Order: sequence, then structure tokens, then C-alpha cells
Amino acid sequence: MPGGRLTQQERQQIALGLADSLPYAEIARRLDRPTSTVTREVMRNGGPTAYRADLAHRATERRAQRRRPVSSRGPESVPQPHGRDAEAVAEYEETLTTVLMASGLPKMMARVLTCLFTTDAGSLTASQLAQHLQVSPASISKAISYLESQSLVRRERDERRRDRYVVDDELFYQATIASARSNDQLVETARQGVAVLGPHTPAAARLENIARFLDFVSESITRAADQAREVLHTKPETTSTGTAQPSPERE
Repeated sequence: MPGGRLTQQERQQIALGLADSLPYAEIARRLDRPTSTVTREVMRNGGPTAYRADLAHRATERRAQRRRPVSSRGPESVPQPHGRDAEAVAEYEETLTTVLMASGLPKMMARVLTCLFTTDAGSLTASQLAQHLQVSPASISKAISYLESQSLVRRERDERRRDRYVVDDELFYQATIASARSNDQLVETARQGVAVLGPHTPAAARLENIARFLDFVSESITRAADQAREVLHTKPETTSTGTAQPSPERE
């Protein structure tokens, strides 16, 4: 039956699926579980290459035991704005963190970015991040440095001269552009190889094709980001069912 905690037998099936190089969606289908459940389970327990069913099961039991004494101070006791369900918010934060990790972000960086994405203000101080995530200020500092290097957050000073870490619509555009341009050095190096290996050799042809492919992809992403940039500054309209819809295009 779907729902509830994974059993040890299910974790063993996940381990077998990973050993057979099955995608998460196929493992989830065989377990009759959501794909997000399998993805989260794997990513929080070593990733696809280091996942072990027995260790994952013991780690889950330890986490459950640590939570029991402080259940009265869990997410359900923290006041939530706009009448949000604290438990649902915590579950969503974990899911978003897992997806960000699957896209390549290290775990702490993904957790910090999730906090910033899901706060209405779009900004938090280091102490607020550390308190929410229950980690050291040093961990926050390291994560922020990485996210800044990827153009995923920016730093600003508030009226109390504290550093605040901000995510906003323009930053997401800048991060997309930075990601598209991150291939420039690989393109340049591949074309250097063409000259070194000889322009008419199979190896040189392979490198030239890689360079052309990455060039095309980067240009396409940059063009699409420029065309869609205004979407990030458009306030979505909410339908009667609560689904956000883009507002009409500006004249």
C-alpha cells in the first residue's frame, strides 16, 4: 500500500533496482510509491552509488527516535503564515531539497536554497537560516559562498547592518545565463584540441562536434531566457481552484 514509511523490504528492493541501473520512476512503480519518495530516500542516504538498504533503515529509525522527545516542538507547533499546514510545508521543503540535490546541488546548498525559495520575504539572515536548519553558522557561510558563486543568491545589508541572503526573480535569470555560459571554457578547450590533434583526424572531429553542440545549446538557452525573462516579473493570477495562471501579456 502506498503511503507511510518505507519498510526494510522496500529499501532492499530500492537497492536492487539501483544495482540494476533502473530509473527512480521504475523503482517507484514496482513499489507502488511516488517517484519523489524513492528519490528522497536515495538522496538522503548516500545517493545512487552509495545507497545501502540496511544503513538507510537504521538511519531512518535513529531519526525517528531523535524526533520523538521533541515532538511538541516540531513543525506542527511553529506558527505558519497564511494558514499553511506546517507538516505539509516541511514535507514540501524536503521534496524540493531532494529535487535540487538530484539536479546537482550539494545537500546543504540545496537546503539553504529551499529555505530562501519558500520564505515569503525571499531573504533570510545567516542566523535565521542556521536556526531553521539546525546547523552551524559555518555550514551556512560555506553554502552561501557556493550559491553566490553560482549566481543563485545575492547578499545585501539590512537596516541593522546584517547580511541578508536574497533570492529574487532577476537572480534566477542571471543563474540561467551563468549556467549556459559555464560551457564556454569547455568549448574553447575542445577547439584547442582540434588544432593539437589535427583537423582531419577522428579525435579532432569528435571534439569539434562537442564544441558545436555546446555552442548551440548555450546560445539556445540564452536566447530562450532573454525571451522569457519578463515571465519572472509577471504576477501570476490565481483561478478559483487556486491554480496560478500567468497574467495577460503586457502591451
